[in-house]
Amino acid sequence: MQNLSQEEWKEQMAQDEDAVLIDVRTPAEIDMGYIPGALHMDITNAGSFMEQAEKLDKDKNFYLYCRSGSRSAQAGMIMNSLGFNNTYNLEGGFEAWEGEKTSS
Repeated sequence: MQNLSQEEWKEQMAQDEDAVLIDVRTPAEIDMGYIPGALHMDITNAGSFMEQAEKLDKDKNFYLYCRSGSRSAQAGMIMNSLGFNNTYNLEGGFEAWEGEKTSS
């Protein structure tokens, strides 16, 4: 799992044909807004998170975010332990995100 600054994360993801965007926040947090195109996989529900992760293509590149960057870093480490090689964490998370956002 690699931590990336907003600039690095945004640029790398934009150029990555195998990019998969994952929001690991709770449903209540997602209701306040999210980055368009993100899969929602709540890390606070560990069983569901692991089940959803196992269904993903491990050859893709996963760009993770949460509110501040801590839970998404944890999610990246969990995914790495499951055999995912390319996980990237957004430093500062959604709170610091200056890119495109939407609300539900």
